[in-house]
Amino acid sequence: MTQIKKHQLAFIDTETTGLNTEMHELIEIGVVLVSQEWQGTTPVFKVVEEFEVKIIPEHIENADPVALKVNGYDPKDWIGAIPLADAMELFAKKTEDAIMIAHNVTFDSAFIDKAFQKTGVINKMHYHRLDTISMAFAKLHLDEIVDKYSLRFLCEYFKIENTREHSALPDARATFELYKKVLAL
Repeated sequence: MTQIKKHQLAFIDTETTGLNTEMHELIEIGVVLVSQEWQGTTPVFKVVEEFEVKIIPEHIENADPVALKVNGYDPKDWIGAIPLADAMELFAKKTEDAIMIAHNVTFDSAFIDKAFQKTGVINKMHYHRLDTISMAFAKLHLDEIVDKYSLRFLCEYFKIENTREHSALPDARATFELYKKVLAL
């Protein structure tokens, strides 16, 4: 069995205050943690846990207003938010040895890696990372209907419901559903 098939999968989505890891910050992480059992060539997935954590922004004044509008940031929704270090400790504990899967994994992992670096918390995830954009492109690049690879477009294409897009946990759930659809192609 390949290495990837032996680990739990962590479907991850982040919300940030902008696109630049040096200027903007992580404000929300959503995770769907999934076990996988392979019966021959067929995977059986089971959701082990879902969690979402809102993080207290330290420099909201640096936020890109467009990013805050896109992810629906409202200070009153962050009243119960926790400090970044606490969020990363929780995240590291829950995702230990799991393989990160995200839609545009480069973006999410850049902010997560930066948060681990900033807080000094050790990233305990497995080093493999999978990207659902790359997977979708590899399978759908000849389909003339598919001209975009955004999570929104691919959810519409595969008829995946995502009622609160640009919110971390719903997007992580949608990424898990997309992964299953693409894997089945």
